[in-house]
Amino acid sequence: MSSAGDSGDAAPGKQNEEKTYKKTASSAIKGAIQLGIGYTVGNLTSKPDRDVLMQDFYVVESVFLPSEGSNLTPAHHYPDFRFKTYAPLAFRYFRELFGIKPDDYLYSLCNEPLIELSNPGASGSLFFVTSDDEFIIKTVQHKEAEFLQKLLPGYYMNLNQNPRTLLPKFYGLYCMQSGGINIRIVVMNNVLPRSMRMHFTYDLKGSTYKRRASRKEREKSNPTFKDLDFLQDMHEGLYFDTETYNALMKTLQRDCRVLESFKIMDYSLLLGIHILDHCLKEKEEDTAQNAPDAKRPGMQKVLYSTAMESIQGPGKPGDGIITENPDTMGGIPAKSHRGEKLLLFMGIIDILQSYRLMKKLEHSWKALVYDGDTVSVHRPSFYADRFLKFMNSRVFKKIQALKASPSKKRCNSIAALKATSQEIVSSISQEWKDEKRDLLTEGQSFSSLDEEALGSRHRPDLVPSTPSLFEAASLTTTISSSSLYVNEQYPHDRTTLYSNSKGLPSSSTFTSEEGTIYLTSEPNALEMQDDNASVLDVYL
Repeated sequence: MSSAGDSGDAAPGKQNEEKTYKKTASSAIKGAIQLGIGYTVGNLTSKPDRDVLMQDFYVVESVFLPSEGSNLTPAHHYPDFRFKTYAPLAFRYFRELFGIKPDDYLYSLCNEPLIELSNPGASGSLFFVTSDDEFIIKTVQHKEAEFLQKLLPGYYMNLNQNPRTLLPKFYGLYCMQSGGINIRIVVMNNVLPRSMRMHFTYDLKGSTYKRRASRKEREKSNPTFKDLDFLQDMHEGLYFDTETYNALMKTLQRDCRVLESFKIMDYSLLLGIHILDHCLKEKEEDTAQNAPDAKRPGMQKVLYSTAMESIQGPGKPGDGIITENPDTMGGIPAKSHRGEKLLLFMGIIDILQSYRLMKKLEHSWKALVYDGDTVSVHRPSFYADRFLKFMNSRVFKKIQALKASPSKKRCNSIAALKATSQEIVSSISQEWKDEKRDLLTEGQSFSSLDEEALGSRHRPDLVPSTPSLFEAASLTTTISSSSLYVNEQYPHDRTTLYSNSKGLPSSSTFTSEEGTIYLTSEPNALEMQDDNASVLDVYL
């Protein structure tokens, strides 16, 4: 699957060369598509609306369109062909779910000639885009069409639960039979609008084995790069605001779980990057050249078809990164690692690859030769986890807020309180030493010492003020960072301090209880013999 963003003029020297698919000219395929869809959708309007039943997913309607015309079909100048429509009622429900009216669907596909894209996928499929940029038409192989038909019941259930998704939105599955050749086509949403120039386009799988654009691809006017190219060009990733990032990752996780449940692997994220800071004048010219069709007033945009709608992002005008450019074409605002303002367009593509026998054999063979975890083909669960990890860690990142948090302010205030408490402890310790020395020298009794200690609480020169509960807690914390040694063997917030008095250690205990601070000193044995002093209690 591709998109209109891969479009561009045909390669030089090949403007007049018409492509063929299964030996059928692309012009004949485009004409048959428009004739067949015009008839089947018009005929479907006569059928009444009703709920979708299980058998509706397996219905195939067929009509023969001869070149000379018939009572039901118009004449045309293409070879005779038969046109089949798969699950017409189910796809009608899907189109209604996305807000696509039958008249708009017919107008987009049948009123103007389809535009062929000159950048086909690796499978060799042909891609066509409608003139209004709404729909992509892709030729698919028989196994892919068969797998999609089997997938429809689960796809129906998933869309009912979550219509906003980055998964492809299928609007129709058809088959054209002519000359014994079957050409199957699928109609999907267009991921990359042509009216917005994509400065970079990436096909990302989350694997690294041979995930670099070839030399032939790089020579194209609008090349599609791969994983290793992205890691080289955008090595710092793409940055989103918090709300957009969370919405995007939530959508990707939900979609990958759905694909894993269907045993689907080898899908990709098609990512188109438009740089707003570059080529503004060129952008205006491109917009003027691709102006919407004025003949179609009141055209209804397809619901949930843009990238911003698909990730459930409300896109508040005042909160996003992009504020000065309101015409964003539904792109997701982001920034590069260089600070460039970007618009991103994305969608998950190539989901019609199931982990069948051939894929298992391919993975087993590559795992023997190369690192099995780096190859693209892998079991669905591992593929989904690797895909999400790559998107989350290497591609999409969240902008970190630069505002000062309240916790930092609180840390600063605590540091200031600790510094203040450090000074209080130092002053208390010094004056306590002087007071102790004087009291012991004078040989005062224990009772007089207690009276002196009790009276010291009224001395303003000893302690300026009674610390609060918070300061008391800060004092206990600060002691560990002071010049005194902390012994943590005492429980109940009791901290033991050691100071060098007369070269011998003495024990001091600091206790905080119910808003009152108690500082107790226990001299060593030598001091008790010399000074006859046992305990000095100072109540602060």
